[in-house]
Amino acid sequence: MERLKSAVPPDLRRAVGEGTAADLANTTSRLFAFFDSLPLFHQVMQELTDPELALCRKDKVKAVELKGHGNACFSRREFGKALRFYSQALRHVPINSGGMDVNLVSSLYVNRASTMHKLGLFEESLRDCDRAITISPNYSKAWYRKGMVKTALKNYSSAIHDLEVALSQEVTSSGKSNIEQELKLILEKHESVNEAGTSNCDSKDRDLPLAGQPHKIVIESISTPNKGRGMISTDDIPPASLIHVEDPLAAIIMKSSRETHCHFCFSETPADVVFCPSCTIPIYCSKRCQEQSAGHISRDEDTNLGYSTNVANLSITSSCKSPRSKLFAEHRHECGGAHWAAVLPADVVLAGRIIAHSIVKRMPSGKSFAFSGPNLDLVHHYDQHSPANKLESHIYAIVLLLCLQNHYRSDLLWTEDSLSQLVLLIFQIKVNSIAIVCMRSMDRGPEHTINRGFYVAEGAKMCSVEQVRVAQALYVSGSLFNHSCQPNVHAYFLSRAFVLRTTEFIKSGSPVELSYGPQVGEMHISERQKSLQENYYFSCQCSSCSELNLSDLVMNSFCCPQSNCLGAISESTYYRSKENFVNVSLGGSYVCKLSLPVDMDMENVAKSLLQNSGVSLNIDHGCCMSCRSCIDLSSALATSHREESTIDRLKKHTFLDKTLITEALQSLKQLKKLRHPYSKALAQAEDTIAEAFAKVGDQELARKHCEASIQILEKLYHPKHIIIAHELIKLVSILLSLGDGASAAATFAQAEAIFSLYYGSHVEKVLTYMGALKKAVIDV
Repeated sequence: MERLKSAVPPDLRRAVGEGTAADLANTTSRLFAFFDSLPLFHQVMQELTDPELALCRKDKVKAVELKGHGNACFSRREFGKALRFYSQALRHVPINSGGMDVNLVSSLYVNRASTMHKLGLFEESLRDCDRAITISPNYSKAWYRKGMVKTALKNYSSAIHDLEVALSQEVTSSGKSNIEQELKLILEKHESVNEAGTSNCDSKDRDLPLAGQPHKIVIESISTPNKGRGMISTDDIPPASLIHVEDPLAAIIMKSSRETHCHFCFSETPADVVFCPSCTIPIYCSKRCQEQSAGHISRDEDTNLGYSTNVANLSITSSCKSPRSKLFAEHRHECGGAHWAAVLPADVVLAGRIIAHSIVKRMPSGKSFAFSGPNLDLVHHYDQHSPANKLESHIYAIVLLLCLQNHYRSDLLWTEDSLSQLVLLIFQIKVNSIAIVCMRSMDRGPEHTINRGFYVAEGAKMCSVEQVRVAQALYVSGSLFNHSCQPNVHAYFLSRAFVLRTTEFIKSGSPVELSYGPQVGEMHISERQKSLQENYYFSCQCSSCSELNLSDLVMNSFCCPQSNCLGAISESTYYRSKENFVNVSLGGSYVCKLSLPVDMDMENVAKSLLQNSGVSLNIDHGCCMSCRSCIDLSSALATSHREESTIDRLKKHTFLDKTLITEALQSLKQLKKLRHPYSKALAQAEDTIAEAFAKVGDQELARKHCEASIQILEKLYHPKHIIIAHELIKLVSILLSLGDGASAAATFAQAEAIFSLYYGSHVEKVLTYMGALKKAVIDV
């Protein structure tokens, strides 16, 4: 797209960049007319839409070549490499019934099944055997491999049946002899060992039922002068209540997750990944997800989702059923041999899916119709976007519309307003779409950097738990919830479903608000304001930004140089304009009310920071908030950054020697002299050093520093914040390594109670590592 951007004349570029939403009909038509006369534009469109130039075409020759590489790796017992080659061969081999080479496809499934059998992936191997048998019911190798895998699972009765079928289908004498020998061995085992059942179902139901609350909850949309439209509760809602579940209008996998996560349910793909029958772009975790993506499966009518939405009346009301809805074939218009969907940005492809959904709903059978965008009553903030963003979205709107027209051909007509609507849709997605995230846990060796994880005994392995952004989706009702930097609901995802659960008691008539990302304790007020303005184009006026929290005062602060003063020196500038009101320097003037905490320790800190009252208190860079003693703030910042960098080196080294740890401890000592006891920098430093001691096997010191980090974070957030629960899980694994079962059990129970507040009965569905960790705690 850079080639097209650079080709736009300066006067047209200026008109687009300086234009408003009211000018879109003019600017889009002018830009389209220019591109229509530009040979480069037609060349770009041909590259994006011509099937002969597409990079995503199926290729039997390439599949055969990849199979050969897989066979060579298998012969060398390089089973991991062989698995990758066989999977890539299945990705490129034509699987549509008309042009499928049955022998090639079935042999690829069996070869991959054999490889997974060698790797101990028995369930995955069975599913590939079944896929081969579905294609070629008389394929003896598929029946043989299936029987051998079931033997490994000690399911001898079923294994005998499969091997007998294989024997009946085998035509070579050597093959028959081999199967007979295996049958004899299994019959002997069958006589002495009790059978154990196993599953061989490929169409595993990955839908996750959601348990609703026993009482009815109604949430209504209102409009306020400060925040515009938002949601409030019409009833008192207790903590941990499930208040909203919604499927997306459209969703798209992020480019960074295309090769690791299912393109429909967004879960991590297993070894027996399933591919699109017609192109090489999407991958799926199961045949079911592949069929759902193609629109072949309807949503279960009796799925107990707990809630339904009424967008027309702008209300969300709890119920016991979700309406039956046939899933939209979201990939079909992208799968015509062209690869534009793999090249354009995710939010543009998401816009294409929303438009395609609208087209399918409106298109009369056998008749062409004029294109118009979906009627989404969502903000777009077009006028506030940068000139560069406006030009880019103009170009993508034109390209996307022509890509869609290339698929729908003469059935899709469009007018000047069509492009205007498409530009606004792209901006609506930019502002209102939600990132689908999942919590991923994985065992890692010490060479990996740990992100919010827990440690395993003697530093031999470290289990990391991290939040991964895997997809982007538009939830029409979910977009109505406003942001708060101290939200009273928690958002999470079960497959594609957007779920909201209360984290505190919500009184009737109170706003129901989630976090768009920035939260108190995680970011300073100035950082939160900047992030929200840059990404969502509003200045936050939530209660936490209208009332200055102690967390904001201390998280980036330094100690007072006077040893007998407990005051703090902030990096930001504050000015007490009148009793309990403070001006905060955010690149401009921002006024908020001073809010003192309920926590007794923090209240004492507050009194020491702000013991003076009235208009005489000025809090400037480098000045103590209590006694007004000053430090050289630039020098303190430089020293702090240097010491933090020394500690951060612990994350970058595979092997940690005593020198690195000793230097880190010295830096921590200096940080404690510089930074306020409740500063975020100290919490992060303590956490990094805890991880280092866990790596080298000193679990007692790891425990000490982990607990120190948690104590600080409990002040910056609150003791029942989900961040604290994740940190407690780190402590649990350290305690397990120490063999302190009683403390591990108590700490795990504390973390589990917090997680239950945020996830309810879905804790182990969202945090899949919790089941294994719970078992480890019980065993100890």
